[in-house]
Parts: sequence; C-alpha cells; structure tokens
Amino acid sequence: MTFFSNLKMWEMMKEIRELVMLFLMALCSKLTATSGKTMTIRKWQVPAEDSYCLSWRLGVETNNIRAWPIVPNQCLRYVESYMILGQYERDIDLIIDQVMDYVNDDVVLSNDGFDAWILDVDDTCISNLFYYQGKRFGGDPYDPKGFKEWALKGVCPAIPGVLRLYNKLIKKGFRVFLVTGRSEATFGQTTLNNLHSQGFLAYERLILRSDEYKGMNALDYKSEIRKSLVEEGYMIWGNIGDQWSDIQGDYVGIRTFKLPNPMYFVP
Repeated sequence: MTFFSNLKMWEMMKEIRELVMLFLMALCSKLTATSGKTMTIRKWQVPAEDSYCLSWRLGVETNNIRAWPIVPNQCLRYVESYMILGQYERDIDLIIDQVMDYVNDDVVLSNDGFDAWILDVDDTCISNLFYYQGKRFGGDPYDPKGFKEWALKGVCPAIPGVLRLYNKLIKKGFRVFLVTGRSEATFGQTTLNNLHSQGFLAYERLILRSDEYKGMNALDYKSEIRKSLVEEGYMIWGNIGDQWSDIQGDYVGIRTFKLPNPMYFVP
C-alpha cells in the first residue's frame, strides 16, 4: 500500500466532517427560514489565514515568489492539508491529463529515434513526501544530511499520475530522459534501483549530476544537459518538473509543464 493510499483515510475523514457541516448548515437555514418572514443569506468566507496561504501558494506556483527558504509559519497547516488530503494528487492528475492531450493531439513523432521527453526525478517521478512529513512539509530549513540519509534508503514511492504518463510516453515511442540534480557518485545506484522498483523502466538514460557540474545551480546544470541532448540530435517535445529551475533556461523543449510543490524551492 502506497503512502498516497494510506492517506485516503485522512481524506475520507475530511469529507465526513464536511458532510456533517453541510447538514448542520442546511438545518440552521431551515430553522431560520421557518422562524421568521425573511431568511438572511450569509456569504461564505475563507478564513483570513487560509486566504493568505492560498495567495502564497499561487505566488509560489507561478514563480512570482522566489528563493523562499521555508514555508511561512502561518501556512504550515495549510500546506500539510494540501499535500496529504487529496488536493495535491488531484492537481497533478489534472496537469497530467493536459500533458496527455498534448501528446495525443499535438505531437507528431518523427520516429527517427530522436523524439525526446525529459522528466525530473525528485517529486516528479518519485515522491519525497514521507521525508518532508518529518520536516513539517517544508516548515524546517533544508537539511542536506537528513535528505541524504533518506534518499539512500531508496524507498521513494512513484507519483501515480506521472508513472501513468511515463508508460504512455514509452509506449508511444519517446526516448525518455530522467534528469536529476542528485549526485551521481553518491546516489547513482540507489536512484536507479529506486526508479526501477517503482516501475520506471525502459527509459533512454538516467542523468545524474557528475563532478563536472558540481556547484552549478539547478537551472544552469539542467540547461547544459538539455543542450548536450539537442547537440546529439534529439528533439525535446516535452519537459516536466516540480521546480521552475527544471523547465527554465536554455533548450527547454517545445512544451514545458510545472507540477505543484509548495514544500521547497530549488534555484
């Protein structure tokens, strides 16, 4: 049973609470309507704290808020709820459906062996949600030692919607490149094993950060990797990541797609 399926119980409990609230609201409305000649209709208002956090997440996902070190303290509860109560999954599924439409309707493969697609790895193909649960879903500063210990376990679960897309891309004939900022020397074999165990098979190449790119920011590093693929003759039809640095820079591809991630920012 995956982490996401374990969290279905949380979502079910939330839905039950919402149903109870709706029942009580309906009952109160009925009592109000029958106790006087007029009925007052009250506007539903989002709590001020949640309203701010909705705006904050919008700013993050549109790349208007940049280089944020941690999730704001007043938004910890909001981000936790977003990540584990189903909305995160639904948002990913909606985006993946848009990618599927693009693949099915707009892409005409050359079938020359050079039709490429790029996928980021962390929180694109596989999820670090278990790890970030222990870091208050981004409320704690980045912990390199802690993340290294977690990643070396090789137990990150696949993100279901992305795995669904991945299998579609492979079946359609794309050469899929998995490009990650993880260190090749430190995480190479573990990452490969983790991806294989979660169903990411038959890709063209898994590209990790070699010593050549050590110290380079993610945007420049991934631009260099894409440049080298284009120079090899590949046409990049699509590029997907959870960070803006995955899909900005040079040689980004014909279409880019951003997956949600309100837990951390990678420049």
